Amino acid sequence: MKKLGSFHNKYCKRGGIMTGYKGKSVFKGITVGKIKVYMRTDVPVECRRVDDTEAEMKRFCDAREIAVKQLDELYELALEQVGGEDAAIFMIHTMMMEDFSFQNSIEHLISDSGFNAEYAVSATGKSFYEMFRGMDDPYMQARSEDVKDITTRLLDILSGNKEQDISADEPTVIVADELSPSEIMRFSGGNTVAFATAEGSASSHTAILARSMKMPAVVGADIEITPELNGKTALIDSYDGMIYIDPDEEFIGFVLNKKEKEEQKYSKLLEYKGRENITADGRKINITANVGSLAEIEDAIENDAGGIGLFRSEFIYLSKESFPSEDELFSVYKTAAEKMQGKEVVIRALDVGADRRMAYYGLPQENNPALGCRGIRFLLNRPDIFKTQLRAIYRAAAYGNVSVLYPMVSTLVDAGRIRHINDETVRELRRDSIPIGDVRQGILVETPSAVIISDLLARETDFLSIGTNDLAQYSMVMDRENVMMNEFFDPVNISLFRMIKMVIDNAHRYKKKAAICGEVASDLSLAQIFLAMGIDELSVTPSEILPLRKTVCMTDVSLISQEELYSLWV
Repeated sequence: MKKLGSFHNKYCKRGGIMTGYKGKSVFKGITVGKIKVYMRTDVPVECRRVDDTEAEMKRFCDAREIAVKQLDELYELALEQVGGEDAAIFMIHTMMMEDFSFQNSIEHLISDSGFNAEYAVSATGKSFYEMFRGMDDPYMQARSEDVKDITTRLLDILSGNKEQDISADEPTVIVADELSPSEIMRFSGGNTVAFATAEGSASSHTAILARSMKMPAVVGADIEITPELNGKTALIDSYDGMIYIDPDEEFIGFVLNKKEKEEQKYSKLLEYKGRENITADGRKINITANVGSLAEIEDAIENDAGGIGLFRSEFIYLSKESFPSEDELFSVYKTAAEKMQGKEVVIRALDVGADRRMAYYGLPQENNPALGCRGIRFLLNRPDIFKTQLRAIYRAAAYGNVSVLYPMVSTLVDAGRIRHINDETVRELRRDSIPIGDVRQGILVETPSAVIISDLLARETDFLSIGTNDLAQYSMVMDRENVMMNEFFDPVNISLFRMIKMVIDNAHRYKKKAAICGEVASDLSLAQIFLAMGIDELSVTPSEILPLRKTVCMTDVSLISQEELYSLWV
């Protein structure tokens, strides 16, 4: 059993006896419910020859049609509950199911080889699963789980396998070995109050959906899932990533007291809504939100964001079957600008490649996608796509305060080519008498080369924003998603601090704003260091805005040890 949570340890020291299971927290919360064990019914697949291949082919086509209808319904449900970016998971499933190579393999096994539909689907699914699983690209590896999901769906339909009924009249915790995105959506709502799985990661599609639904969940827990768990009481403490089975009343009270304290803590944070981000010694910064959809902009507004520091616009592209039109992009950007009512909305230009791929546009296979055609390199190679997005951004700027941020800029040549396409786009819009607004230009500093020339880049742009996630892995030459690198990868190593300080100083030399939009921006233990470095803006997930504002308001930058700070970059 893995290391137990702090509350469990405190309880045991007081004389209580409790068995708990440690996992990874997906969405923080504490809840109690009766366990419903979900165990998938594996469909036994028989390999047999069929005489009537046309009839067998019709069986497959009918099953595929039903599967697509189911996925469309899941997409609509997810769109309503979690927004476009996360709902795109089911659009991707539909596109994979209708993929020519996937269909052709199944049809070949039926029509040419004479196998039954179940075997053809199972064999194809296994082949594609192993192919994706063996790829080096983490994004493509993750697609193996999507293949498993659509294969299972087709086999269930072909075999008439009924879905397990998990409805209940009381608060219910769904416990399973693993849950697919489809299952998460099917089980959501009603009396389901939490999820717990023995497998899975906090970055999986399943975890992302649970987080978007604000559902307390723990994944990867060291617990054996057996039917005997059915009906037992489960206490989920996803602050500590813990699952407790049949806890006594004293322990439940002990943990619920923690929940009350967390709620009180949040209640006190609400006092910071409407306050300015000013330190105790008078330093003012801006705290903005990182979002990926219009739904998340509502969260940013609710949490009193000073603007949108990073609008990841990829969800618009990933949820489509082809590149979105200028008007589709304009509609989303215009809505975002209007919702923020004059506060800045920084739209990141399309950042695909590496772990972000569009099913309808086959990026070339690369030995190392992280070092290949991604971010601005993709856009510069496809100026038609680039200009379509820029046109939409300039049009949206007529309705609010809109800026653009260019990802993966590494050289002055990149900056020059961006400026050329940008100027050309503006001239064309003005020639056609299309209303546009002023758009501030920003460069996302996320490569060591961009750090080194950040003084030159600052002269070419209106602001610099530091993407610490990629900057950390590129500077350390380590894949942050590679579990074998866990003991080596340090996302807040001293070299990163030195690079951040260099970028801030170079931006200020030319009186330009410097922001941080990576994960470290929300680390409250680092906020004082960033303030002392002179950062102008920190962009974080909406839920981190008020805790960060509290830290800023309580900080006296003048009291921070300059010797300690100096050692970080000298």
